[in-house]
Amino acid sequence: MRSLTPTIITDATWWNDALRELPMAHILQTWEWGEFKHRTTGWQPTRIAFKQGQDVVAMVSVGTRRIAPFTVMYAPKAPAMPTHDPALIEAVLVALERMARRRGNIWLKIDPDVVWATGLPQSEEERFTAEGRIFTELLQAHRWKSSKDQPQFRNTVTLDLTASEDVLLANMSQTTRRKVRTAEKKDVTIRLGGLADLPILYDLYRTTSERDGFLIRPLDYYRQAWQQFMERGLAQPLIAEHAGTPIAHVILYHFGKTCWYFYGASSNDERNRMPNYLLQWESMRWAKAHGYTTYDMWGAPNKFDESDSMWGVYEFKRGFKGEVRRHIGAWDYAPNLATYWGYTQAVPSILRTLRRIRQ
Repeated sequence: MRSLTPTIITDATWWNDALRELPMAHILQTWEWGEFKHRTTGWQPTRIAFKQGQDVVAMVSVGTRRIAPFTVMYAPKAPAMPTHDPALIEAVLVALERMARRRGNIWLKIDPDVVWATGLPQSEEERFTAEGRIFTELLQAHRWKSSKDQPQFRNTVTLDLTASEDVLLANMSQTTRRKVRTAEKKDVTIRLGGLADLPILYDLYRTTSERDGFLIRPLDYYRQAWQQFMERGLAQPLIAEHAGTPIAHVILYHFGKTCWYFYGASSNDERNRMPNYLLQWESMRWAKAHGYTTYDMWGAPNKFDESDSMWGVYEFKRGFKGEVRRHIGAWDYAPNLATYWGYTQAVPSILRTLRRIRQ
C-alpha cells in the first residue's frame, strides 16, 4: 500500500488548478461547489490533497454536517484520482477511514465517478470495466457498504466530443436529427446567456416545475447555483428564442475535460418548434469548441424500463446516441456499525411510526 501525505488546502486557485490535472476531476469537487453547498445547505467543506512526495495523486473535497448529536461527512464524486492503481486506491481509502474515525462520524459517504459498466444491462453492448471491479472489491474489503442513499445520479449518458460535428450529427437517431433540423427551419435561434438573463432563466425553470410537477427553490438559491458559477467561468447558459422571445434554456457546467448538462427548462409556448433538441446540439458544439472532450447529459434511469420516473427524460437523451455509463454509486464507511445501523435503519423507522400515530 502506498504511503501518502494528506494536506488540507485553503487556496481556491491552487485547488482548482491541481484538480483539473487529475483523472475523474468533477465539477462537484471544485472549490466553488464546496462553497455553494456550505452557503445553501450548511455542509462545511474540507479540501484534502494526497501527496506522494511532491506529486498530488488524489484529491477529496468533503463536507461535514451535524445532524442533532451526530456528525456525517459526504464527498460528492470523490476521490479524484487514477483508478488503475489498486495500491493507491487502498491508501486513499485507509486515509479517509482514519479521518472518519478520528472525527467520530456516523458515516463518511463517497460516490467516486468510477464506471461499473457501459451499455444497457444485459444487452449486447454491455461492457463491465476493470476499474469498477477493482474499486468495488477494495471498498468491500475495507467494510464500506453500498449506500441506500444515492445523492447523485448513478447512471448517465455521455457523448464523445472528440468526434467531428458531422459524425456526432450522423450518429443521432433519425428522429432526433430531424427535430434538430425542425427547430432550425422553424426559426429557433440560440444565443449565449449571461448574468442579465438570470430572471429569464428562473422564470422558465419555474414554468417547467409547474408543468412537470417538481419543486424548486427560491430565486436566491439559483443566484448562487448559477450566477456565482457563471462569474467564475464554470457555467454557461444557452437560451433558445423565437422572434426575440425566450422559449427554452439549458445551463451547462464545465470543468476539466467534461461539460455537464445540469439544468434545462422551457416555456409552455412554441414547444412544437423543438427548441430543446437544438439547444442540446448547440450545447455539444459549444462544449466541443471550448476544448471539452466529454458531454455528460447528467442522469439516466436506475431501472431501464418505463417504470422508472426518469424514463421519459432518458427517451429524449438516448436519441443523441451517447454511451450509457453505469457507475459504482455511493458507498458509506461507518466506524461504528451499531450506530450506523441505528441512524440508517431504526431512526427512520421510528419517525415513520410516529407520523402514522399522529395521523
